[in-house]
Amino acid sequence: MDKFLFVSNENIDSFFKAATSSYALYLPVKNASGQSEFARYEDGVKMSDDLNTVRSAKDFFFPQVENLASFKRDGLHVEAKRAPLDDEDFAVFGVRACDAASFNALDRVFMQIKPEDTYYKSRREHSTIITLACNADKMANECFCKLWKIDPANPAGDVQAWQTSEGYTLQPLTDKGATFVEKVASALKDATDAQKASVETLKKEISERASKQAFANEKLEHFTGKNMMKVFNLPIWENLSETCLACGSCTFVCPTCQCYDIRDFSVGTATGSKVERFRCWDSCMYSDFTKMAAANPRTTHAQRFRQRFMHKLMYYPMDYDGAFGCVGCGRCLKKCPQKLNIVKVMRAINQAMDSGEAK
Repeated sequence: MDKFLFVSNENIDSFFKAATSSYALYLPVKNASGQSEFARYEDGVKMSDDLNTVRSAKDFFFPQVENLASFKRDGLHVEAKRAPLDDEDFAVFGVRACDAASFNALDRVFMQIKPEDTYYKSRREHSTIITLACNADKMANECFCKLWKIDPANPAGDVQAWQTSEGYTLQPLTDKGATFVEKVASALKDATDAQKASVETLKKEISERASKQAFANEKLEHFTGKNMMKVFNLPIWENLSETCLACGSCTFVCPTCQCYDIRDFSVGTATGSKVERFRCWDSCMYSDFTKMAAANPRTTHAQRFRQRFMHKLMYYPMDYDGAFGCVGCGRCLKKCPQKLNIVKVMRAINQAMDSGEAK
């Protein structure tokens, strides 16, 4: 779609209010500790201009904890009820290109493999994503989305937007995006040629900055299916994992991590016993991850550490036509207390493969 629309800084609150008449609207705001997180829009709320939220936007589709079903027993009778699907239409404004790309990674896992995850699918169907390009002067040193062919100047989504000194220029990209701009039309004007030209200038600045990011040009030639067992058997994993605390911080801030556990909790009732079933995030870094009655398939910390990075860099692209399980948001680089992250692991693998350590 080639239609470009504009909302000025002075009218941005009117734009947000117009959206709330049809959607539950979420945007990044500062929390009490001064960090940026997505929150539901209320009158007077000011949008944060931080590059990224502390936690990713995947929470909207794959929440940290969600109720799946309940079971109630009365004598020999058992009643099972699935939790209702979320069917509220909602819009998320200000999603960056990396987080928007992470939705594609999650879609492959939760909707491409049959049967589809109906809880996840329902949220995706009822969502409208308005992305926001990264201003060049806000891009953090830890960002490396360009490595994965993600374009921060054209962040995609249902509507993509660019912020200039005057306001926001919007471009609908999908049918859902076209519907969204129709519903907020009262707050929008057609973008002028000058405003479109400002966007083009901004896009060039963003692309140039992204290409010069410190980690934007790491080598990827060794991360192919044919090298899977060579990388798996490299001797570097033991040494790399020694400094890892297995705290799970990297997995909980990662926008593409999708591991979860299913837990049942028993609640006593007057007529019998009731069980609530929940899905909650899990981490491959934890010692009880995928623990089964017979045994745990990965018994050492080094094996669990290797699993995380093999999945991101080897297993996931092998399963999904070369798409990697990382979007370069940089959150794990910022949050790891030991400064041990996917870029450091990639460099270690490249060095080991180039030096002939692979067997």
